[in-house]
Amino acid sequence: MKIEKRWLGRIGFEDALALQDQLVAERGAAAGLGDLLLLLEHEPVYTIGRTPDQSSLRDATHLPHPVVQINRGGQATYHGPGQLVGYPILDLKPRGQDLHRYLRDLEEVLILALARYGIAACRREGLTGVWVGSRKIASIGVGVRRWISMHGFALNVCGDLTPFSEITPCGIAGVEMTSLERETGQRLEVRTVADHVAEVFDEQFALH
Repeated sequence: MKIEKRWLGRIGFEDALALQDQLVAERGAAAGLGDLLLLLEHEPVYTIGRTPDQSSLRDATHLPHPVVQINRGGQATYHGPGQLVGYPILDLKPRGQDLHRYLRDLEEVLILALARYGIAACRREGLTGVWVGSRKIASIGVGVRRWISMHGFALNVCGDLTPFSEITPCGIAGVEMTSLERETGQRLEVRTVADHVAEVFDEQFALH
């Protein structure tokens, strides 16, 4: 069974969060809503998981964009134009109820999608996300309510990466962020990349 995909364009983070909350509630209530994947870009924003350690934000009062704390795992990251964000709203019960496996499967989707552009992306031991050599190209942070997933992945496609330099991305000191456009030297559209990622996502997560 294919997973419904919705392209939302560029929207504010809090609007997307409210939509996720609504969809997770509907999916959990078995109200006729099936699995779906929201694909979008965000207006510039920093987010951080619910953790007592906020050091990855450095000095939050001097950041150039708003900060939102959310119910996902992980440290601070940046979202903005040129970055493809994917929020899967999936029932994980028929998929084994295994968060570790779910994270690895999300990484696999991005690794396979990047391979279509000739990029040999990889994982790094002990870290969540996707890398090209020593450079990080995608971040992953998820939340789960009654085994319904929310939040998800952020793949740097194009655009300005300098906002990452204002924080310690994902709490990893000295990490260099990169993008699909930087790695390929090609001009790319987020919507086009979204279509390719959606195809791979179906192959990885559709229930048969």
